[in-house]
Parts: sequence; C-alpha cells; structure tokens
Amino acid sequence: MATDTNPPGLNPLDAPLGQALGARTAAAFVKGLSLTTVGDLLSHYPRRYARRGELTALSQLPIDENVTIVAEVLEVRNRPMRAKRGSILEVTIGDGKGILTLTFFNQAWRANELKPGVRGIFAGKVGVYNNHLQLAHPDYELFDDTESTDSENGGAAPARATAWAELPIPIYPATSTVASWKLQKAIGEVLDTLAAIDDPVPAEVRSGRGLMPFARALELVHRPTVDAEWGGARKALRFQEAFVLQAALLQQRQRLRESAATARVSGALLDDFDAALPFTLTGDQRFVGQEISADLAAAVPMNRLVQGEVGSGKTLVALRAMLAVAQSGGQSALLAPTEVLAHQHLRSIVATLGPDLAARLRPTLMTGQLPIAERRKALLAAVSGSASIVVGTHALFGDKVGFYDLGLVVVDEQHRFGVEQREALRLKGAQPPHVLVLTATPIPRTVAMTVFGDLDISSIAELPAGRSPIESFVVPLAEKPGWVSRVWERVSEELAKGHQAFVVCPAIDATVVDDTDDAPQSAGGTRASVVEVLASLQSNPALAGRRLAGLHGRLPSDEKDDIMQRFARGEIDVLVATTVIEVGVDVPNASTMVVLDADRFGVSQLHQLRGRVGRGGVPGLCLFVTAAETGTLARDRVDAVASTLDGFELANKDLELRQEGDVLGSTQSGGRSSLRLVRVAKDGALIAEARELAAGVLADDPTLANHPALREALSRRLDERSEAFLAKN
Repeated sequence: MATDTNPPGLNPLDAPLGQALGARTAAAFVKGLSLTTVGDLLSHYPRRYARRGELTALSQLPIDENVTIVAEVLEVRNRPMRAKRGSILEVTIGDGKGILTLTFFNQAWRANELKPGVRGIFAGKVGVYNNHLQLAHPDYELFDDTESTDSENGGAAPARATAWAELPIPIYPATSTVASWKLQKAIGEVLDTLAAIDDPVPAEVRSGRGLMPFARALELVHRPTVDAEWGGARKALRFQEAFVLQAALLQQRQRLRESAATARVSGALLDDFDAALPFTLTGDQRFVGQEISADLAAAVPMNRLVQGEVGSGKTLVALRAMLAVAQSGGQSALLAPTEVLAHQHLRSIVATLGPDLAARLRPTLMTGQLPIAERRKALLAAVSGSASIVVGTHALFGDKVGFYDLGLVVVDEQHRFGVEQREALRLKGAQPPHVLVLTATPIPRTVAMTVFGDLDISSIAELPAGRSPIESFVVPLAEKPGWVSRVWERVSEELAKGHQAFVVCPAIDATVVDDTDDAPQSAGGTRASVVEVLASLQSNPALAGRRLAGLHGRLPSDEKDDIMQRFARGEIDVLVATTVIEVGVDVPNASTMVVLDADRFGVSQLHQLRGRVGRGGVPGLCLFVTAAETGTLARDRVDAVASTLDGFELANKDLELRQEGDVLGSTQSGGRSSLRLVRVAKDGALIAEARELAAGVLADDPTLANHPALREALSRRLDERSEAFLAKN
C-alpha cells in the first residue's frame, strides 16, 4: 500500500469518504449503502469471489432481487419497437444450462461491445418477460482478455492466461445504483493511498493464533490473487471483529462496575412475603434469587439479565428483588412494553403481595393514557416516595416523572426498548440504580456472549409445579386445506368444557399489519386479520352463541384493559387478537390457542404465544395454522415450535434456521454496527476464545494505555450507533 497524509490525530479509517473518492462518488455510496468513512468502505467485504472462467447458475436466480452474475454473451439482436419509435437491443447470455435476456432500449451501440463469446459481470434486478428471465438496462463490465490471449509476447501467455482466468473477482453486496465493480474500483483507489494503520489485535494475541496483520488482511480480502489469500484475510478479520466486540462489551461491563450504587439488603419485608406464599419456590427461582440478592447487596450497580421459559416465574423473582429494595426505603420501576401488560403486571403484583403488603408498598400505575387526575396522583406518589413500586410504559421516561429514591429498574422484554429509553430511566436515580432485565426468549450461549456480553446472565428453566402440559399441532393447509373447519370444531369442543380460547392474527385489518415489527416477511399473499377473522367467526356455526371479542394495539387503552379483564373473568369465550397478548397475559382458564398464518411469526414469538395457555390446571392445546409448504424455511419454523416445548432447545433451532442478518439485523443492531463476518450460529468457539483473550488484555491493562490501537478501535466501535447496539440487545 502507498501512504498518504492525514490530519494529525485522525485515523485513516475515520477519514470521510469524500476526501478519498471525491464528493460525487462518496455521495452515491452514502445514499446507496450508508458508507460514510474509509473504514466503512473497507469493511464492506466481498460476499463471494467469482472467476473469469466460471459461469453462474442462471436457473437459480431469485425474481425481483438485485444480482451480480458472471456469464457469456450467446446472441445479440436489435429490433424496432412496435408501438413507438426506437429500437430494443436484446442480448442473450448463458451458463450452459440456463439463459437470461439483457434488454436495452434505444442503445443499439452496445452491440459493438456485447458480442457473442464475450464474458463479463452483469448486474441488475431479475424480472420476468414472456416467461423468460431478464435484466432491463443492467450494468455490466466485460472481461478484457487481450493480455491473457496474447501468445506472442515472451512465451508466457499460457501461464498468464491460467492465472488471469483463476484470479478471484470480489463480488460485493451492491445496489441498483452502486454496482459491485464500482465498489471494487473505489476500494482499490482507497487501498492504493491508505496511510499506515495499526492493528487493534495485540501482536502477541495475533501471533498466538497465526493471524496476518490488519493492513495485510484488508489488502488480501479485497485484492487476493489466490483463494488462500482471501481465506486467510477473512480469518484474521473475523477474529478481529469478535475480539473488538468482546473487548467493548467487557469494557462496558467494567465501566458500570466503577460507578457506585446504594446497597440494598433484604429483610423482614421479603421474609414475610416468602412465608405467606401459597407455594414453594422452584430450585431455579431460589438460585437466581440468591444471585440477585448478592448483586443488590453490593455497592456497585447490578446489571443482570434473567432469561426464562414462559411461565417460569421471572416476574415473581423480580418482585422479590423489589421487596429487598423497599426494605431500605428505595423504589422500583417496572417498565413494560405495552399498556395491556402494564395493567396486567400491576394487578398481578397487587394480588401476589396481598392486601397488607400492597397497602404498605402502594404499587402505582403510570401510563400515557391515564386520566389527568390519576396521572397527577401517580406522579406525586413516585416523586414523594410513597409508592415503592411504579409500573409503567414509555410514560415513565417523561420529563415530569421523578422518583424519591429509585433503587431498581426492571425492564420486561428488553428487546422492545432502545438504549436512550433505558438510560432515561436509569438517570432518574440520584445514584445509578440496579438494573434487572427480563426476557422470555431463551438465548443460545453464543448469542448471549455476543449480544448480552456486558450483563450477568441467569436462567430459569424449571417450571413451577402444577403447570399443565401443552399439546401443539401444525394444521398444514397446503396439504390439507379442509382441516381449517376442524380447527373451529376443536375450539368449540374446548369451549363446551367451560374453557376459553385465543385466536391470534398477524394483522389488525387489511391495511395494518401487526402491533410489532417482529413477524418475518417470508410468505406472500394477504394476512389473517383481527377485523376479518372476528367477523367470520361470529357467523361460524361451530361458534354459534359464543361470546367473541377483538383486541389489538389501536384500541384505546381503557378499552383494551376492559376487554382483557372481561376475558380474565370468563365473560368472553374467544379472544381474537394480535401479538398484543404475546407476553405476560395470564388467564388460567384459557386452554386453547389458534395461531393463524403461523408462518408469519418467528420461533420465539410462537413459543411465547403458546405460553399463554396451559397456565392453570387445564391442559393446553395450540394449533399452528399455516399455508406454508413443507420444506420451506417458513414451514420449518412452525414445525420446529410444534416439535418441542423446550424453549432453550428451540432457541438453538431458531439460530440454525435464521439467516445471520435476522440474528443481529439492522433493527436490533443499530444500523451498520451489526456483525459483518462473525456468524453467531457457527463461530461459538471463536467468540468464546476472543472473549477470554480480550478479558486477559483488559485485566493486565484496564485503561488500554499500552494498547492504543485497541483503545481507538473500541472508541470507534462504541460510537453512537454502536452504543445503541450494545445496550438494545
């Protein structure tokens, strides 16, 4: 690499892309791929490598997607347009098995370049015209093979031809406006002028693993001459990515432990509560409770994630922590993702505490839909300290919400909240409060290390005694379309036993999809919606005379709460709802759940939804209705959930089924801070080793005074977007 001058103190990777490529090119890269710096561009790694001698399997191209392919021109034909003046140039390219048509309007001159026998790279969106695949006005770059076929210069042409044909060609993730070869050329320009860069992975760590230096890896991942070079480069860059991420997570954890918190020691409140419980805590609940008690009693902030099966008693564990905080006069704030769940939590806490403790602790609700008079009372109870427990939604973040002594923040379903929101609540404490995060989505170990690496993690796998078994079945409409009528007959049979049922839909009505953005978008066609399904079931003979109601996120708060309370009291037989009932809703008499268009939901969503039934002494039944065909990823998800009730087993199956982007996609990871080369599903051993090595470096050099390149990489990793990534997941 050549060197260039950069402003003092500016890392070459942080230089604006416009400085390296010019404003016009940089603007296209920013708009098309969100690449703003030299580092962004150089970490936009090739997704694969092609060769001039290879041909792409054209028969496997996906419709309506942008593709980059290597192919050979077979035929060129220019013909006049029928309905208007001008001509159409049709170029047929092939791979020996399939063909693809390139179409150009009023560009006959391209026939001088696109001659039969010529090979090149072609890019565009795949469409269909007259039952043939086509690319309309594609970008292309033809291979200049003159040097490879010149046999008169020096007698080395055969060797040069072989090397030329086998030279790996990087194929980059591209867009309709930024083609792969444009990226290749731009990256080449940057590499040619890039100043020296230091390696964030310490030399002793790198040499112990036999990894090439960072600068060399960047060169060879983008400009390899043989496969072994890009293979070695990706190995080094993958480890660096895991190492820097783990160091960032560990440093985040280290910083949290440097701040002081008020120690909270449990006492008579918790003892009285435990003595009055009508059941015995499970072994997991006791063990996790001891971990939390030890954290609370320390003078540093607790930052713990409790993951547990649906119905395993995570909320009870959190309530016991709240009692420990209340013992010293402190307050706890429980943050819920929906108003339905906030109301549910408040009722559950009051009932579990019993009248005496509830009167002493005054659990209080804080939501955006409270009437003004009630909201004022809630605000006063929180700021005066008379309410030891405040349960709320996003309303807790409001500027007017204050606390007398906020000692504990409990976040239910952490994935629903962003870093800014969690920090807004944390800052309401005079000192950093303890933080307890709850999730009903069991997390594979590799994901936990990668995503929650700054948290201590506890698991509750043991279910309380008395939980009834749940039977799960797939209703495969693709193979058995007539089975849908049996679904409603089966619901009717359960209602006849005095039980109740949920019917879950992925959409509210024909225009609004879901209350969340979690549902996969893999299947086509329309979605079952609350409005249409409710109307259909009201006229279904199998449910004649039954009391039905609909519930979704667009209803007013008081109406949603009223519907849920009536369902809980048994005044509604069938509740047709969106995933607003996914978490926390507890109706012991509900025995049956029907999930329509089940393939529209993710594995963890289906598992959580299923957990709404079988919560009392009534055996549960869950019917996953899907039109997805056997062998598709959408169907595999549904089959996986129906095959087991073990959430931890499902979490690993989910990881195997998911695309990597779904594991740490833009929604979760904060844009471009998502992983580029590390694959959580496959790189567990690498992640674990990187964490151990990063911990060793930080233990020996906590401030990284002797590792300035790593310190700088962490600073870059922990920019605003990456801070969001680390805290949101």
